[in-house]
Amino acid sequence: MNLPASLKYSKEHEWVRVEGDVAYIGITEHAQKELGDIVYVDIDTVDKEVSQNDVFGTVEAVKTVSDLFSPLSGTVLEVNNKLDGSPELVNSDPYGDGWIIKLSISDASELDSLLTSETYGELVGA
Repeated sequence: MNLPASLKYSKEHEWVRVEGDVAYIGITEHAQKELGDIVYVDIDTVDKEVSQNDVFGTVEAVKTVSDLFSPLSGTVLEVNNKLDGSPELVNSDPYGDGWIIKLSISDASELDSLLTSETYGELVGA
């Protein structure tokens, strides 16, 4: 299983890539495999404050809908517009073009509560 060491992970299967005071957030390879083929991504929190562990949207797969939980507190700056026409990018490139939102980080200390790739791998049995 692909778990880039440069990312942080949540127990709810989201990943975080930090660039300055902005975080890119998506779902892990493990999560997308569990969900199956992603057919729709619904984010209604653009320009809104979210707290750590708040729901910021949903992903819809062929068989289920799953909430997305914010691994950090901050303001949702942007939704990946590539997902409008190609939600399958979450499956094919979960750590690259399949990112879901950009978030301005309001409390960088929350990064310390996230998991390393090694710890997340142990959690999911990778």
